Amino acid sequence: MKAIWKGYLDTSLILKITIALISGIIVGFILGPDASVLSPLGDLLLRLLKFLIIPLILFTLIVGVNQTNIRELGRMGGKVFLYYVITSAFAIAVGLAVASIFNPGTGMTLPNEEYEVPENPGFISVLLNIVPENIVTAFSELNLLGIIFTALVFGIAISYLRSSEEYNELGEHVYKVVNGLNEATLSIMKGILQYVPVGIFAIIAETVGNQGIDTIESLGSMVAVLYIALFAMLVIYMIMMLLFKVRPGEFFEQARTPIITAFVTQSSSGTLPITLNAAKNLGFSKSLYGFSLPFGATINMDGAAIRIAISTVFAANVMGQSLSFPDMLQIVLIGTLVSIGTAGVPGAGIVMIATVFAHFGLSMEAVALLTAIDALVGMGCTALNVTGDLVGTSIINKTEHKVEDAVPEKS
Repeated sequence: MKAIWKGYLDTSLILKITIALISGIIVGFILGPDASVLSPLGDLLLRLLKFLIIPLILFTLIVGVNQTNIRELGRMGGKVFLYYVITSAFAIAVGLAVASIFNPGTGMTLPNEEYEVPENPGFISVLLNIVPENIVTAFSELNLLGIIFTALVFGIAISYLRSSEEYNELGEHVYKVVNGLNEATLSIMKGILQYVPVGIFAIIAETVGNQGIDTIESLGSMVAVLYIALFAMLVIYMIMMLLFKVRPGEFFEQARTPIITAFVTQSSSGTLPITLNAAKNLGFSKSLYGFSLPFGATINMDGAAIRIAISTVFAANVMGQSLSFPDMLQIVLIGTLVSIGTAGVPGAGIVMIATVFAHFGLSMEAVALLTAIDALVGMGCTALNVTGDLVGTSIINKTEHKVEDAVPEKS
């Protein structure tokens, strides 16, 4: 038994996850809906990952802030936000282009059922949520923007204490405690990573068992077109990395684990601990990835942006409506704002789609039709969301190295 356990620990994580994926698909098809019996194992993985989100963001970002100065932090923050807005708009454009070529939904009819769409909180509400009403609420409700704000404020305060003559010693003590807690959190993360394959096996088995082949066949064209668009965006990411001299091979060697985890769990925020671990292994600046990845998990949704575009064309085709070029430009603009404005909302993908549909007068019955493939679509979109966050962080990390190299050393 000890030899088996040692062999499991020595096996590479990506190999264990690959075996778990294949096994989960097979078991899902064999058991069908009965695969739900495995759901507690999948729920445990999600709970373990969410358990680490708060300490990882809080301690990583506080330590990161104290390893740089405020000017550098502001410069990196500006680059991160600009990257997320541009790539979200670009992702919608890619989705529209691919959907216009393949025209999913042509010849289909709408189901006679209604779907109640969650309320869209709006962009202003998301901005206000950056500053939490109190710290406890931000942590208990897993308000990532609020947690990031809290970590930045305390990180800057500790940095100020360390740089002052009066409180230098006190500031150093506080920083050492936080740094120790950060290292302890990373040690816990190493243990949880060993359970990831088990949880992935259970989640994929349950998903395949409940969705089955019938759902895939009934809306196959929509699913196929969406994954073509996701692949096209992935190719664009690789071109961007090559332009900034980021080696895709080295990148994906570490990034594949959070990408696969995001694909299975359908949760960018739930995958965050593994994404942060990948960034650490890639050697990114802690002050950069401690901010960019939690922020990206909240507002950067390139996969969801592609979903908005393709779903809109799909619904228009089902209803026999045509979208003009000005309509498509509006989809890019509104879709970009909506993808940020619905950040962190349960069922965010459906909220985004419904908001755009309402603007263009498309039937909400089409939303009900699209919920049938929500899990299948959500898997690929979430994986691309996480990929986009890591690609952006890798590119910005490269530009920061260039800035450091350009600064002359003091004699």
